[in-house]
Amino acid sequence: MTCSDVMTKNPKTCAPTDNVQQAAQAMKSEDVGPIPIVGDNGKLEGIITDRDIVLKVVAEGRDPKTTKLTEVMTTDLVTCPPDGDIEETLDLMEDNQVRRIPVVDASGRLVGIISQADIATRLDDSEKTAELVEDISKAAASS
Repeated sequence: MTCSDVMTKNPKTCAPTDNVQQAAQAMKSEDVGPIPIVGDNGKLEGIITDRDIVLKVVAEGRDPKTTKLTEVMTTDLVTCPPDGDIEETLDLMEDNQVRRIPVVDASGRLVGIISQADIATRLDDSEKTAELVEDISKAAASS
């Protein structure tokens, strides 16, 4: 099974120059926690999560209407290719303690995203899914 078999295709994105409020509104309308940040060229530049907004904007007293995503997005990303092996991707999630991984093509363009929910609903291996969630949750609790 490959990443493209499990990923959510064409996730909602924001531009690096969008403000935090726009990203939060996209999260609300799509009912998601992460929003990939994509440049005009379609290449993935970063990601912002609901947690980023709380810690980097709200907790620091920044204005979400004037704070640009480039100021608070995460740019050190773990990604996988569409034809990447899903088992290797699960290992990447565990090793890097992340709950989602953007899927990018050879030119760096975003084609999808894989989340724990995608794995839970699309991977026919409940034991592996439970192990992944447990490992990531343990790592997150200890950090």
